[in-house]
Amino acid sequence: MPYLMDLVLDRKVNPGKVFDLEVPLADVAEGYRAMDERRAIKTLLRV
Repeated sequence: MPYLMDLVLDRKVNPGKVFDLEVPLADVAEGYRAMDERRAIKTLLRV
């Protein structure tokens, strides 16, 4: 894990590319629903 964190901090890996849906924190249920229905693989919750 420390090796992966170093890659992220050195900007060699962009972890944000795994998110394919972004929803506000208030819509957390929609994010989970989208993943359950296979409309999204990984949901990013914005505060």
